[in-house]
Amino acid sequence: MRLLTLLALAAAACVSADPIPDSYRQNGWFVGSQAYTFKQFSFFEAIAKTKEAGGNVIELFPGHTLKPGSKEKTHHSMSDATFAEMKAELDRQGVRAVNYGVIAAKDKEEVYAIMKFAKKLGLYSVCTESTEQIAAWEAAAIEFDIKVAFHEHGKRVMKNGQVDTKYKVWDPLYVLGVVESRDHRVGACADIGHWATSDLKSVDCLKILDGRIISVHLKDKSEFGHKGTVVVAGKGVVDVDGCLKELIRQKFDGHISIEHEADWDNSVPQVRADIDFVKAHAK
Repeated sequence: MRLLTLLALAAAACVSADPIPDSYRQNGWFVGSQAYTFKQFSFFEAIAKTKEAGGNVIELFPGHTLKPGSKEKTHHSMSDATFAEMKAELDRQGVRAVNYGVIAAKDKEEVYAIMKFAKKLGLYSVCTESTEQIAAWEAAAIEFDIKVAFHEHGKRVMKNGQVDTKYKVWDPLYVLGVVESRDHRVGACADIGHWATSDLKSVDCLKILDGRIISVHLKDKSEFGHKGTVVVAGKGVVDVDGCLKELIRQKFDGHISIEHEADWDNSVPQVRADIDFVKAHAK
């Protein structure tokens, strides 16, 4: 019986993705950037800019040019050689990759390929909007012990002014319905700025998804709706202060990715201001 127990523990260890080490906490938070913030630059440059802004974790997005002058892209289908080069640069700069997304999956085979890549890189989670593959995501989350976070963009409004009913993940109640009966490793990526795009109050959305928040995309918006532009935390209509307090209340222990979708050519100061805003709310 003892041997069987030891074998079971060993098997479990083989499918455990690395958690985010405590050494990466800043005033209690894991905070860095979504690499999309620096999409005008290569991924290697995004790592450096994240570090310059005071972050030490980063979220990859698919299709990001790896380094200046390279034709290689960050993607779960990258070659072993490209993967090794990417991992070496992350290690060299002391920035940890914690998430990958937003990534779509057309079938369960692609879900598996994405999660296999995530395990290889030691990610905390994967970010997607492919809710139609929920059964495959849940199975892979359990197998690899990696979290899956369903992300939301703003609700889509068609030319006739009607909301596109085919796009549902903007609504936290829909996301809750997708994940609430699933394994605890399946939950939501809370994009507090996109909730404002959908005319929703982000603190209320966090409360709806209480206990299911896996990761956060943090940005403030100048106004509610699609006309709002991204501004530094505390300068717009999103109650970022209230969101952080709610995350603390929920004992959220995932990562916060700053996603400053503005000032594309020079956003390090704005990202630094957002990171400082988070760190000022010590937990």
